[in-house]
Amino acid sequence: MAILLNREEWVEQAYFFRNLRERLAQNMPAQEILQRIDMELLASTRMPMAAQFLAAEMKHSGNLASGFIRLSHYFTPFQGFVVANAEAENLRFATETALTILEKEAQYKAAGASPSGLFVFQFEAISRHRLGYDGGLPAMAGDPIYDETWKQFLGDLRHQVGLIDFADLVYLRSQAYLIDQRRSIADYEPPLPGLFPEKEGRIAGANRGRDPLYLFAALQRQLGYPEVPRAKQEDSIANTIATLKARQKELESRVKLLEGEMRGTLDLKALKEFGKPEILRPPEDIP
Repeated sequence: MAILLNREEWVEQAYFFRNLRERLAQNMPAQEILQRIDMELLASTRMPMAAQFLAAEMKHSGNLASGFIRLSHYFTPFQGFVVANAEAENLRFATETALTILEKEAQYKAAGASPSGLFVFQFEAISRHRLGYDGGLPAMAGDPIYDETWKQFLGDLRHQVGLIDFADLVYLRSQAYLIDQRRSIADYEPPLPGLFPEKEGRIAGANRGRDPLYLFAALQRQLGYPEVPRAKQEDSIANTIATLKARQKELESRVKLLEGEMRGTLDLKALKEFGKPEILRPPEDIP
């Protein structure tokens, strides 16, 4: 089970995730990065040993997620969950995005995260990138920042997602809701203990019935909650060039067929092959 870490540990984790992401983007092998980065990390923290363990695990298993899971006393279940989803073949969840999420989470914790702020960040990360609530919410509950009341809330949330509006979930468990109720019922006591401060509750109340993304954005603007990174869009210029090249090939083939028809030298075989994917066509017939 993960334990609460001090600020120095989170600072080094943020540095680790950021540099791992940047060097992977430079096409450096992950194994090589992990083998060297421990020398850059603060020796008075446990992050250098964690990096060495991840390097050894990467060498034996070929993935990072198993290392995060095995170091459950240092890394949280949510961190292992995010990395495992990045390595899953059936999900379009980039490693770069996963490492950015972990970097921002570590930065937020180093700055002094609140349970409500961390909850909103992690929940948005799961929902925005479609990582799955069945695995994501239990992973969130394993973070030591959440007390038993929060863990119970996360357990109940698995059965409420999709049935109750997210803004309602926040507002009804906030101090703002309690204040509003006591205006009409002085001795009102909520059936469940509050989790969110008054400001969060007010913002949630103002966003009831709206897209949850608006609530996430409002909390980020008003209260400085960390912003969840979006999925990186593919290079539109590269896509445009590739599309234009494919269309150029198709036009050239059409022109050749028209010229052959006009000259009376139309190749019926070429006409039959026209429109076939290149993978099904003989190499010598591909222009």
